[in-house]
Amino acid sequence: QVQLVESGGGLVQPGGSLRLSCAASGRIFSMNAMGWYRQAPGMQRELVATITSDGHTNYADSVKGRFTISRDNAKNTMYLQMNSLKPEDTAVYYCNAYITLWAPRTTLTYWGQGTQVTVSS
Repeated sequence: QVQLVESGGGLVQPGGSLRLSCAASGRIFSMNAMGWYRQAPGMQRELVATITSDGHTNYADSVKGRFTISRDNAKNTMYLQMNSLKPEDTAVYYCNAYITLWAPRTTLTYWGQGTQVTVSS
């Protein structure tokens, strides 16, 4: 019913930048809170950043000052601008969103399939 698709991942050198996108499609009534998570090899999944429907943001300490989360509600899309990338940022990045559906109005959480980000020289 609802699909989240991440894009923008890839291989970059330390200090480089990437911009991730998460596009939602389906019978969407509204997009509510959204967030980016990541999971590195051998590590647990961790929260990277969140953004509410009114634009309030929150960041993990490890990415503050380097990453910026944003959203375009008209396009049902969320973004993560990643600057000054470090090798420790290497992980699979996942999109998460709370979405309210049409008929009946039901709010559920959805996950994307993930996109690989590799930071290496």
